[in-house]
Amino acid sequence: MTRYTYGNPDSNRVLIQMVDDHDLSVIEDEVNYIRQEVGDDFYLLALKVEDWNHDLSPWQAPAAFGNEVFDGGASETLQGVLDVIQEIEPNGMTSDRQYFMGGYSLAGLFALWAGYQTEIFSGIAAASPSIWFPGFVDYMKSNSLNSNRVYLSLGDREERTRNQMMATVGDCIREAETIITSTGIPCILEWNQGNHFKDPDIRTGKAFAWVLKED
Repeated sequence: MTRYTYGNPDSNRVLIQMVDDHDLSVIEDEVNYIRQEVGDDFYLLALKVEDWNHDLSPWQAPAAFGNEVFDGGASETLQGVLDVIQEIEPNGMTSDRQYFMGGYSLAGLFALWAGYQTEIFSGIAAASPSIWFPGFVDYMKSNSLNSNRVYLSLGDREERTRNQMMATVGDCIREAETIITSTGIPCILEWNQGNHFKDPDIRTGKAFAWVLKED
């Protein structure tokens, strides 16, 4: 995975975000938003994935539109993330650094899923996550989340779509918030104006800022 870094590399608060070319084109705005909200004490690692539907999907699923099926390569991607963390840790995995996983759309779903796989992420920042992904809410019901706090968001027009799979996103994210809060883990669900494509940089910045403020 190609790595892009922002902020203070010596910070004890490390943000990890899976990105594509579009994310990278607006990520400076995201970073500036986080700075405005919480200051300069963070280090953002943006890790670029090449095949969004393969690299970030937790298991195989049919295409949401077109012929782009989901191949279920998230486990391999998560191992790559953990390898990056191991590489940048000056004192190994026993350091006092805190790691926060976040992302937008399918990367937001990946971040939330990663919180169920490992205890290393103190907070999850899932901005407009693709939580309509088949079987994911059921997975949440039968597995334990390892993170200390979770931010969820959605655009108020995202569930207004003709795509039957994606139209479930509103009900799914409401249920996800209920599942998480019922376990006692601090969780917020924030509604943003617009559809899925409006201000992804600011929405992601808001997500990361919230989990950092809750620290």
